[in-house]
This record gives sequence, structure tokens and C-alpha cells, in this order.
Amino acid sequence: MRRRDFITVLGGFAAWPLAANAQQPTVGFLDNRSQSTVPVSVAGWRKGLRETGFVDGQNVAIEYRWANGQSERLPDLAAELVRRKVDVIVAAGGAAALIVKTATSTIPIVFVVGSDPVKTGLVASLNRPGGNATGVTLLTSAVLAKRLELLHQLVPGAVSVGALIYSNNPSTSSDPKELQVAAIALGVDLRILRAGNEREIDDAFASATQQHVGALLVDADTFFDARRNQLISLAARAALPACYSNRAYVAAGGLLSYGEDREDSYRQAGLYVGRILKGEKPADLPVVQPTKFELTINLKTAKGLGITVPASLLATADEVIE
Repeated sequence: MRRRDFITVLGGFAAWPLAANAQQPTVGFLDNRSQSTVPVSVAGWRKGLRETGFVDGQNVAIEYRWANGQSERLPDLAAELVRRKVDVIVAAGGAAALIVKTATSTIPIVFVVGSDPVKTGLVASLNRPGGNATGVTLLTSAVLAKRLELLHQLVPGAVSVGALIYSNNPSTSSDPKELQVAAIALGVDLRILRAGNEREIDDAFASATQQHVGALLVDADTFFDARRNQLISLAARAALPACYSNRAYVAAGGLLSYGEDREDSYRQAGLYVGRILKGEKPADLPVVQPTKFELTINLKTAKGLGITVPASLLATADEVIE
């Protein structure tokens, strides 16, 4: 054997124990929803992870923690992931992100939130997060006015419009103020309805009926995503036209949705997880903002409500479900 070949083989043997003993990284995933309600989100972030070379079960392990709509469980689930000493934590939703941020200042966090992460204290700035957290903002607050405008176009006769807000998420505290500004511009009487649990959702719809609300805007929150079927059922029972934050509601029978491409947003989160696992720091990764938004309309639901969808709205829709 030539000396060069011998040295190469010897070097290979020397490196082998390191590779054999190297532990594969572990990623924690914390979500306020249940696994069955978020197939698009999970598929999206796993796709992004794969694009950076990480595949679950092969060279990365994933620890999922689902609160199943019980927000009070989030602190314990976050603490569990921290004790597990995972390498990165993905936090889905503003409530989960803030809780994880409180639970650890060292483990990298990649969030997907529907609010301004600067205002809520998750990052120092969008371009230079500066701490142990970065991720994706769905800019939900920024598109609230657009959702209200679309709902007004679809139901112009609704003088009074309700806005259903999750009461236990501090990251959405500014949403009512922004909606009020948009409502005044449209000449709409806005009624704020709050809910923090399933019973309060029922109460909110009862209150909407008592106040003769003509249409309803459901704010974006993982709390509501976890109760998608309940919301759609209550809206149908009350014959109340409603606008939601993402396509999944409309596919399940909701009337109208306007929001970001949810799968691509979570894909971006997966890309960031992969980059962090390869050595990049959250502090140096700018918060991603979506550039594509989707308008989805369910014509069958519109017909059931006696609503004729304007041709102009149909023309701008990204998807029409018949």
C-alpha cells in the first residue's frame, strides 16, 4: 500500500469513532392546536427541513408537543422541551412563541406568528432579531383591514360587523384598534367579540345574534384553528357570513378566507431550522415576511347563505370552491 493511501485509511479510522458517536440533532415543535388540524403546516415545515438536508428519522429527530387547543398546557409543554435539551424549538403561534421565549434564552427558537414580533418582544428588529429567536411573521394584523374590506364587498348590506378575537393572546392585543380604524373608513359599525375557551366562543356567537351582527371576521390564531369545525358550524347555524384567516376554513365549509400561503410560511420556518442546525445564529437571520396572499371563496356556502358573490371578487379569487 502506498504511504498516501495508508495515511488516508488511517485518517478514516481515526474519524470513524467521532461520526459513530455523534448524536443526531433533535428539534422540538410546540403547537397550541392538535396534529389533525394542521397537516398543511406540518408538511410545509418538514419540506423546508428536507430542503436543507434534514429528514426526520434519518439525520434529525422531531419531538412534537400538541396542546390540543388547551392553551394552559403550553407552559408545561415548553418546559418539557427545554428539559429535553432539544437543539431548536419551533413555536407555532404567538402564544406558544412568547411562552417558549420565556422558558429559554439559550435554545434557538424559530417561530411562526400572526403578529408583529417586534411589538410583542420576540425580537429586537425584523432585520436583526438579536436574540435566540427568529422566524416567520404572517403579518396577520397588517391584513386585517383587507379581510374586513373583502367581507364588506361580499356582504355590503351588513351595517354591523363582529370581530372575534382570542382574549388570551397578548400578541393580538392591537388587532381591535387596527380593525376599528379600518371599520371607520368603510363606514361599518364594528363589534368586538372575545373568546378564551369553547364556551366563550358559543357565547360570542350568541352575543353576535343579540346585537344583530350582519357578518363576522374571525381573527387569526392557533386557538381558533384548533376549533375550526366549531366556528364553521356556529356560523352556519346562525346564518352568519364569516371571513377567516386561511384556506383550511373554506375547504371545511367556511365562506371566505384571505391570508398568506400557509404551507410556504411553514416551509420558510423549516429552512431556518435547517440553517440553525448547520451553525447559523437566530440573531443573524431576518424575520421572514410573506409576499403572497390567497383569497379563497366557497360558492356552495355562499349559495346556502343566499349570497351572490360579485363578479369582481370571483375574478380576483385565487381559488373558488364549488
